[in-house]
Amino acid sequence: MADIFSAAKRSAIMSRVSGKNTNPELVVRKIVHSLGYRFRLHRKDLPGRPDVVLPRHQKIIFVNGCFWHGHARCRRAKLPSSNTAFWQTKLAGNKARDEEVKRRLRRAGWAVFVVWQCEIGQRDILLQRLESFLSSKSKQRTRSRIYRSEI
Repeated sequence: MADIFSAAKRSAIMSRVSGKNTNPELVVRKIVHSLGYRFRLHRKDLPGRPDVVLPRHQKIIFVNGCFWHGHARCRRAKLPSSNTAFWQTKLAGNKARDEEVKRRLRRAGWAVFVVWQCEIGQRDILLQRLESFLSSKSKQRTRSRIYRSEI
């Protein structure tokens, strides 16, 4: 199936896809705030610029779009029918980068949680999962022992 838009129009549409403050991200932030947690957004000094950072608790939340981050077995992560070689390479690179970012953050003592775009519609389940993640006590290294070279 061919794209219904011209290459120029498709490019213009894709250039407007936002990486910050998306609707799913706003939903997650609202839930986290309603649970009584305070956080920072998009910290540039951390790998991957996490969407939500809770420094006091050493926890990080990423809100991933199913298509862009290749959510397994999700209908929103369907590969486009045109230019498939490009998209396979692009999305595989995104997934590899995501795994490397999570590995680096965990090695630096952060607990990492990923919320997928398709989970936003199930608010009660999402609330329970976020509450469980945020209230769990995980063994973390103290902040003073984390060195910039580890991040």
